[in-house]
Amino acid sequence: MLRRLFGSSKKETETTKKEISAAPLHDVNYPSLVFIAWAKAVEGNEDLQHWLRDNGYPELYMATFAILLKDEARNWLIENGYAHLMAMINGAEGNLKAQEWLLKNNFETLYHMSLAIDHEDNSWFWLAKYTSQEVRILTKSIQRVKDEIEENHNDMHSIGKDV
Repeated sequence: MLRRLFGSSKKETETTKKEISAAPLHDVNYPSLVFIAWAKAVEGNEDLQHWLRDNGYPELYMATFAILLKDEARNWLIENGYAHLMAMINGAEGNLKAQEWLLKNNFETLYHMSLAIDHEDNSWFWLAKYTSQEVRILTKSIQRVKDEIEENHNDMHSIGKDV
């Protein structure tokens, strides 16, 4: 059900066709240093990826791999109460339904993060006014990684190569 709201346009497999019951959504407010650690994990720092996983932030560990288009991580986020993080990631990939869902469910920061990652200047201005520097650093890190993935997908010499 949630998968249909903001799933990718990829062809569904048997595992994604099964009905997913809605898990209660968890809080995603973190200390400043956790946002910085997540930004560096997104950029590929394996030590910080493992630190997130091993120190009570498995959702950020999985979100890191969801950003990198890993279906297992995307499913984990939805099934474990982090559909809002998955909606932000899908929104950053241009999924309008995910963006609408974020707004409708009062996840304004995640909404603007998704649009900023997708190069919407107005959302960068909103983030500058209403969020911390750490949130903007994270958003920029995700944007760089998503841009690199997009560039690799559009480069005929890199077909199939993700970050």
